[in-house]
Amino acid sequence: MRGPRRAAPAKQRGLSLIEVLIALLVLGFGLLGLAMMQTLSVRYSQSANYRTQALNLAYDLLDQIRANRALSAQFAKITQNSFAGQTGQGCTRPLSYVSPQASAERWKCQVRAALGPAAYADVSQTDGKIRITISWSDARSGVGSVEAAVAGGANGRIAIESQP
Repeated sequence: MRGPRRAAPAKQRGLSLIEVLIALLVLGFGLLGLAMMQTLSVRYSQSANYRTQALNLAYDLLDQIRANRALSAQFAKITQNSFAGQTGQGCTRPLSYVSPQASAERWKCQVRAALGPAAYADVSQTDGKIRITISWSDARSGVGSVEAAVAGGANGRIAIESQP
């Protein structure tokens, strides 16, 4: 024989619907924050990549200038306007003697290939010092206006100065 049935305790067991909804809301905000952190991480790593490439290109040009000190003034002709017509396609180095003009053209092509179609550089030589400033459009950096960056405004910039 069975004993008498017991009545259900007065306390509720399990979760109510409002508790489940609040838990989902908290989880949703957490996942949203995680997705935002991932987006920012990608953005900042791409900007860091552009800065690294720009610095490598600037040091490459400095090495070319140091290798050809007698004609270093030829490299000072690299200006923003001299990048007109550069597409960043077919940046090859001739196998024979390379003149400073040919080196400068290949270098400008590499700048456009690495940093995009809005990239340019200014090279100046004053008092025996060479200053290289490279500018590019970095729409992902979050610095300045993204619309201006997309429209071709340079919101990424590095500058180095050295004696040849």
